[in-house]
Amino acid sequence: MDFQLTPEQLELRDSVRRYARDKLPAIAENIEKTGEPPSQELIREFAGMGFLGVNIPEEFGGLGLGNLEALIVVEEVAKISAAVAFPIFESCVGPVRAIERFGSDDLRNDVVPAVCRGDAVVAIAMSEPNAGSALTDLTTRGVIGDGQCVINGSKRWCSGGGHADGYLVYTRLSDEPGAKGIGAVYVEKGTPGLSFGEQESLMGFRGVPSSDIYFDNVAVPEKNVVLPAGGFKKLMTAFDLERCGNATMALAQASGALEDAIDYVQERKQFGKPIVDFQAVQLKLAEMQMQVEAARLLIYRAASNAQQGMPSMLDSSVAKCFANEIARSVTGTAVQLLGGYGYSKEYPMERRMRDGWGWGIAGGSIDIQKINIASALVGRRFNQRAG
Repeated sequence: MDFQLTPEQLELRDSVRRYARDKLPAIAENIEKTGEPPSQELIREFAGMGFLGVNIPEEFGGLGLGNLEALIVVEEVAKISAAVAFPIFESCVGPVRAIERFGSDDLRNDVVPAVCRGDAVVAIAMSEPNAGSALTDLTTRGVIGDGQCVINGSKRWCSGGGHADGYLVYTRLSDEPGAKGIGAVYVEKGTPGLSFGEQESLMGFRGVPSSDIYFDNVAVPEKNVVLPAGGFKKLMTAFDLERCGNATMALAQASGALEDAIDYVQERKQFGKPIVDFQAVQLKLAEMQMQVEAARLLIYRAASNAQQGMPSMLDSSVAKCFANEIARSVTGTAVQLLGGYGYSKEYPMERRMRDGWGWGIAGGSIDIQKINIASALVGRRFNQRAG
């Protein structure tokens, strides 16, 4: 057991940190003002630096590194802005990894290298109006026959909705009830019958598009079926890695807030001295550091235990739950430490607090993670349904 990053991992972290601090704050500020997602130019720049394929095998155009290295990159960029980091999040720990792991050779060769090159952004479409936490209640239906899959239904809360170039759609592919009937299909934007609702206006996540998706006899080639009916469990093993990514995005809001707060309290003077000289401020900084470091270690444990594969539900849920909770706490404390500057939209701190709250909702709520943890501890799933 070694709690130190390797020299190569430290070099990666430091190089990404320098790049992010130098290049990205102005871009993040513009995204926050306009609500527009990262430009194609920036995504191509990320691709050129290998950020979009950190843990994707070299045969698909990735760097072939591990999940831990990918999460290190995600944190350093997301410290500046969750919206700026979102394309890296989606490519390294999002639906692309499910396609790479479970898709047909043709589909993987079509989609994964395009993402690594910055030519495509892929989003996940899971939730529905009546299937969020109760995901196995989804009703979107795909029918396979004559070499194609025809999909009908709708999706809610799709991050990337209307903007991404393709969607990994969780859909019912048989009449089997619950999880047994669920698989996943890849659908490209522009496919006839695919349409989108208006962009959501959210408390945070400016620059992360979100909309409803509608499927009206959307036909895709059968090769686009990533997993057939009965593949739900495999889908969720891939989603355990996305949970670690979610946890890292939350952690980044907290760790970025802590770094800014440390700088501020040493510069800000009241009563004739820097406010860091007041014991109350010192206690807050120590509490924030303990929370940030504990969250980071839980995330690193989940990634390290998985090696090159997918983290366990227990490890990923513990990491996500804790990181989601401390992101709210640490960013809230940082806003208080900065006072009026923390509450002003002229500075990034209040954005971090708003975005920090969002990660505890996205990708499975905090309470759902606690149910996952309890399920893993006792070795069985709990029936949440009445009766």
